[in-house]
Amino acid sequence: MSGESGQPQAGPSHAGLDFPNPERNRAGVPGGVIRRAGSHGRRSWIQKVLEQITDSPLQWVTPSEVVPVAVLAVQRYLLEDEPRDTIPKPPLYCYDVTISDGVYQEKCYLDPSLNFLVYKNILKVGIEMKISRVSCLYNEKRLGQGILCIDNVHCGDTLEAISLETPFRNSAHKEVPERPLRGGKSHYLALWNNEDPYGDIWLTNKQPEEHNFNNTKIISLSHLEMTWANRRNFPALLVRILHKSKLRYYGKPDKKMIEPYQTFLEVADSSGTVSVIMWNALCPEWYKSLRVGLVLLLQDYSVKKSYPFRMQPLPVDPQIKLISTMEICLNLRDPPTNIIIIPEKQVKPEWRLPKLNHRFITRSELDDMPKNHICDVIGILVFVGRVQRSKKKENREDFWSYRWIHIADGTSEQPFIVELFSTSQPEIFENIYPMTYFVCTQLKVVRNDNQVPRLLYLTTTNESRVFITGHRSQPYINDTKNANQPSTSQAARRENQSQERDSNKRRQDDDPMSSQCFQTGYTSLSPTKKKRILQGPYAKLVPMPQPETSAQTKGNKPDMPSIFRQESASTSTAGKAKRTISDRWESQLWREKKFGLIDHLHYSHVYPESIPRKFIFEQRKFLTEQFNSQPAKYIPPEGRPQNLEDFKSALSLGHFEVTILGLNHEIAIDVAFLPMYCPEDLRTSQIDTLLTCMNYSCVYPQDEPGNDTLAGSRALAGDIIKAASRLDRVHIVGILDICNLGNNKVEVYLHRIYSPTNTS
Repeated sequence: MSGESGQPQAGPSHAGLDFPNPERNRAGVPGGVIRRAGSHGRRSWIQKVLEQITDSPLQWVTPSEVVPVAVLAVQRYLLEDEPRDTIPKPPLYCYDVTISDGVYQEKCYLDPSLNFLVYKNILKVGIEMKISRVSCLYNEKRLGQGILCIDNVHCGDTLEAISLETPFRNSAHKEVPERPLRGGKSHYLALWNNEDPYGDIWLTNKQPEEHNFNNTKIISLSHLEMTWANRRNFPALLVRILHKSKLRYYGKPDKKMIEPYQTFLEVADSSGTVSVIMWNALCPEWYKSLRVGLVLLLQDYSVKKSYPFRMQPLPVDPQIKLISTMEICLNLRDPPTNIIIIPEKQVKPEWRLPKLNHRFITRSELDDMPKNHICDVIGILVFVGRVQRSKKKENREDFWSYRWIHIADGTSEQPFIVELFSTSQPEIFENIYPMTYFVCTQLKVVRNDNQVPRLLYLTTTNESRVFITGHRSQPYINDTKNANQPSTSQAARRENQSQERDSNKRRQDDDPMSSQCFQTGYTSLSPTKKKRILQGPYAKLVPMPQPETSAQTKGNKPDMPSIFRQESASTSTAGKAKRTISDRWESQLWREKKFGLIDHLHYSHVYPESIPRKFIFEQRKFLTEQFNSQPAKYIPPEGRPQNLEDFKSALSLGHFEVTILGLNHEIAIDVAFLPMYCPEDLRTSQIDTLLTCMNYSCVYPQDEPGNDTLAGSRALAGDIIKAASRLDRVHIVGILDICNLGNNKVEVYLHRIYSPTNTS
């Protein structure tokens, strides 16, 4: 296969496959799309290809003409084992690709041999694609039905605009749900992880309804705990949701479950709190409608002994008993659970249902919080990182999706630094940007006071929830304990007002940039993966204000023995001509060895999407799309096409190119180093070693550069070069971040370097 051309060889043969038809659509799956055929002047290329393969005696054909088609959707699902499979196979995720030739649309099956094109973000929505080989997967049980399979393609450039008005070929004249072409699953998965709900099976229409309690027998949780083992029928439970976990997808190829999802609710009444597990098809029906704080009436549930290794979250009220000996199970059947959302106005005081009790803390209080402490935070987003992914297990396709964010609450010069994993709320996770109110609950403190710099940040837990809009209806507003603390919403409001004043002043000065920034590093990519050669501690990130001059510097770096060279760097000032910083350093060892290398790897190029950008509120939609994952469906652009490079960089020093020479002096690699510099944040002495610079990932000069920002940047770049020269011929251990940006773009960054004291 050729990863660069996107033209691999033909995929394996196909047999025993079925074609979706109206008979296979379960009546219980709601939603869908309407497909209607229309009359068009020119003939469809898709129709021609289908006729060609239907008339061919071969299993696959090469189209008589290759016409570019537009990619409108790339949708993922887990393929089940075939009936003839006797040995369970590892999970195989498949992709359905929707294409349009301008006359018709067709959903096609992508041969698994081409999956790597999706992994590398080469095959994605919004591009032009040429299909040079196709096959047909027939439904042998029904005459004349089959699936068009894509076996060989060439992926082209992004198209500026694509028409979405073309109808589907052979479309049904009734509403049917979107479902995979193969297998028996009723739904697609999110494109880049398994936790996010995706598709039209996920309902949001469950509303509170008043209930007549006259004939309803209710049992308390504490009484149920004592008697459940001897009961066959259980009275109703009247409880409040205290916590809601993210989704868990447990689908496997050999499990014939239609919707293999699971989620946990922590619920409580006046006598105790217990875990409730919602299974399978109930998750798509109820998950998005249930939120923390709602009161539920649960009927026809089942009870089982609790799973011994699951840790329940801390109860919101220490006075309420934590019941850990049993779990409540909500199932679609056996028995079919009945769930009713009780309106808050019908909740009676005598029920004594617990109130929510959030643990909001200020940034100034975080310094004293112990490791693993659970807390909630509220404030203004001042930094939004790019979406990144990490594998759950080495040999699987399951990934965690996460990003780094900074939240300011006005109580400290330092923001909350949060490692925000997906919380099964893609509508929020994919739509956050600086200068918005942000609330995140059930965060865990991560800290290590023994390292320099001190490690301190927050990370999400299984029960974390995030909120960005509609604060008036959110559960935390009724938290009387925190209502008068200036550390929460009041402090956030002050912070926002201050930022708005600064932003307005900048606009008056003809500077459209706000003081906030985006890290668009793995932009519009979602297959992005990050891997470190050696494990190292996290270095604090600091959002950088945009100076009058932005430098783009290239430097150099070491990994084992070390050789550095500072390449030329350019700086540009608004309204002024471009100037060049020519500082560079090259060790004598490098001069001696560079022409005799076995291999020299060049990975120091920094792509536009990896440079933190200054945030412009008016362009928030474009910027949000840039640092998000590649969408599963094509979204037409609004207005004229924009270029990410038109947005100012937040890196006043640009980046350095560092060359690392291996211990045997036979292999070298060029990598990038991106130090952050903020002239408004001068807290330490002037940098004197590159190791110190790497420890902080920042540069702190001794004196402010004053109005001569260019001179300050040049001086700091020179300091880094001098520091590198002191490591000439010194053996070091380097930690590199290897970033796959998709579309065959790879970057390697110097994350941290160490000078080992023991080389034995």
